[in-house]
Amino acid sequence: MPAHQLAPDIPTDVLAAEQAHLAESRAALKAMRTHAQSLSSDAAGDWVSQQILQSLLDQRVAALADHPDTPLFFGRLDRAERKSSRRESGEGAGEQRSGRDHEHEEEGDDLPGTIYVGRRHVHDGHSRPLVIDWRAPVSRAFYQASPADPMGIARRRRFGYHGGALTAFEDEPLREGVEIGPSRILTEEIERPRTGPMRDIVATIQPDQDEIVRSTLAQTVCVQGAPGTGKTAVGLHRAAYLLFTHRERLARSGVMIVGPNRAFLSYISSVLPALGEVKVDQTTVAGLLGEHAAPEDPMVAAVKGDARMAALLERALWLHIVKPEEGLVYTKGAYRHRVADYEVREIVASLRGTTRYNPGRAALAQRLAHMVLVRMEQRGESPDDRVQDAVARSKPVKQLVDAVWPKLTPEQVLHRLLSDSEFLARAAKSDLSPEEQEMLLWRKPYRSWKSAKWSAADAALLDELRDLMERTPSLGHLVVDEAQDLSEMQLRALGRRCRNGSATVLGDLAQGTTPWSTRSWDSVLDHLGQREGEITELTLGFRVPREVLDYAARLLPSIAPDLAAPQSLRPGAGSLTVREGGSVAEAAREALAREGSIGVIAPDTMVAAVSESLAGLPHAVLDPDSTEEHRLLIVPATLAKGLEYDHVVVVEPADIVAAEPRGLARLYVVLTRAVTSLTVLHDKALPPQLAG
Repeated sequence: MPAHQLAPDIPTDVLAAEQAHLAESRAALKAMRTHAQSLSSDAAGDWVSQQILQSLLDQRVAALADHPDTPLFFGRLDRAERKSSRRESGEGAGEQRSGRDHEHEEEGDDLPGTIYVGRRHVHDGHSRPLVIDWRAPVSRAFYQASPADPMGIARRRRFGYHGGALTAFEDEPLREGVEIGPSRILTEEIERPRTGPMRDIVATIQPDQDEIVRSTLAQTVCVQGAPGTGKTAVGLHRAAYLLFTHRERLARSGVMIVGPNRAFLSYISSVLPALGEVKVDQTTVAGLLGEHAAPEDPMVAAVKGDARMAALLERALWLHIVKPEEGLVYTKGAYRHRVADYEVREIVASLRGTTRYNPGRAALAQRLAHMVLVRMEQRGESPDDRVQDAVARSKPVKQLVDAVWPKLTPEQVLHRLLSDSEFLARAAKSDLSPEEQEMLLWRKPYRSWKSAKWSAADAALLDELRDLMERTPSLGHLVVDEAQDLSEMQLRALGRRCRNGSATVLGDLAQGTTPWSTRSWDSVLDHLGQREGEITELTLGFRVPREVLDYAARLLPSIAPDLAAPQSLRPGAGSLTVREGGSVAEAAREALAREGSIGVIAPDTMVAAVSESLAGLPHAVLDPDSTEEHRLLIVPATLAKGLEYDHVVVVEPADIVAAEPRGLARLYVVLTRAVTSLTVLHDKALPPQLAG
């Protein structure tokens, strides 16, 4: 029999003791925050130092905020070598031996016999740890310990909550030979209906997820995750884990989350703050590279997104350098100091291709100035560095540098490339076919680079040129979600942001919906510049019911034949309904009668009509920049990726498929957004892949 102890049979005295420990922990957290608020930055000295310290203090206060509706701790570990009979019975829940701060407690020998695992560290006024952060090394046993490998733990306790009130507990003895069956508390937490943004999963992280979360900072990890496997949550929790483990280093270099659109970022926005991480940049590829949205043929965008463009752009930039035909004459007083034309050519040749464009331009001015100083010294003068800088800034040197190595912007180079067929051909060489070159050229070129309107694909090209001119700063860690939809040039742009750091790459090859979607994670890591990255796969779903997932998986042979069909831990009997000729309003009312969030996902062209059909029901329409938290949302099919709802109503699958070249992949995404129930409404025939 599975070894579990769960309400309603739980001893009330044990539950009361645990509730008392929760109350004590909340009071201690409040005291910690009050103390942080009392600290002053005045002692920092100068004004700049005061501002920096005040910013750190503000972050500390924000990180210590209590969330009354969120459990402060969700688990307890009783260590095998430190248990007492009282603790075995569950009594004395708050009795913990300590005397050191949590960093020292976690080293091993001085850990208390009973450890409470929660979202953040909490200690009392005597530095006694009341709650240990889930990211601490000792907390790993909460996620990894089993009867086969108890990791020094005799018993694991999970807590059940209603809102912020502790209502139940469930014990798992970790002795060899004891069978641990499914956890009801764990299952209920995973299946709990929700409205609003995504929640953290610290209480429900599974062993395979925990291995990814705790990967070392130096290791880039690529996660192929089927729908409902929690890959997005794993990526966010890895960011939180790395910030905890490498706080000082990452405070300097930074961590960034990159998602597919602002609606997605709004959905995940609460996860890291709930874990105490309030200073992590979250953006989209467009937000990072530039908000350019000029309309463009997808096939043209696909050519621009091809990695072959990188070599083309590099040649285009360096083609602007002109072979020097004249030397330099610098006049000072009665003397003329000359640098011969062949010497100028030698300097340019030595710099070209060995440095980025702008530093090379600056170096050319300095090298020319140095040659002038040599001539001065040959005449018996004794010039110093100040003289060299003055010569480098002089009119003759500036004129020569401008003529040979002109000052440029990325926009100037790309404008010339897309409007001048001869220049494009010189830069493309044999990398692009004549047909591809013709596709790239603007039909009606803009008059100048300043008036040009750029597309989303152009943004990655401009970023590539910008890096060829000036080195892009690197972050300490980058989390990229829905990476399967990024072009090779976009991946290169993101790779520059972690060239000296690491990345967590998240996605699902089966959910690739762009013409340039990748078919290989090896290719993604290659273009990201993280070839040593480790590829891992999550196939066991916790969120999407099995009946729904199996239905959607009928599309896999057509969209990703090499991927294994995902499995779900939740049978979900009765979770799928397919209706021909059903009413959207009726389906929405049925969903509203149940608990949880509702997403009505429709083809983009039908969103307005669907909204009109729901005019009698309070609802909102999701858009790319939306931060809507309405319980009933109409979701355009192209925005559904990465989101999930307790109840999903899918309208007219055939139109979703017909709307784009990879329409079947889009439909797979749409069908896998449901956590509790999926209703499919159709008037037109369903795609043949769904028959049967």
